[in-house]
Amino acid sequence: MKHRFSRRGFLATVSGAALATASNWPGDVYAQNVAPDAFLKLSEAMTGAGGLSDDIASDMLSAFEAAGKGSDIAALLDGEADRPLENEIVAAWYSGVSPNPDDDTVLTYTDALMWSAMTYTKPLGFCGGGMGYWTEPPTA
Repeated sequence: MKHRFSRRGFLATVSGAALATASNWPGDVYAQNVAPDAFLKLSEAMTGAGGLSDDIASDMLSAFEAAGKGSDIAALLDGEADRPLENEIVAAWYSGVSPNPDDDTVLTYTDALMWSAMTYTKPLGFCGGGMGYWTEPPTA
């Protein structure tokens, strides 16, 4: 018995295959639903830091999406575990550097969480006190 493939069947198969290989659907569609405020709340929960900047969160989310990780972040928001991505998000907040490997933008310098972790120092260019403040021993 000979099977004939109809023109309609052939076009449907080829179109479906092209669509499946050329897009990341539903991932890209899903990633567009990640709101900056949801990413901010996720970041605060993962870093344990409150009061993170809305503007930095928005820029950081855009950088993650540009790196193709928007759908992965959406999955994190839905409760899926992704340890490497979680570490990337925390590292981006601590370093202040864009998580997009094709972009070397510094998203924040003075508000990077590394400064709160390194209480013995301050961001370069920030004054620690009045003239000669460094001559006094730190208070306990």
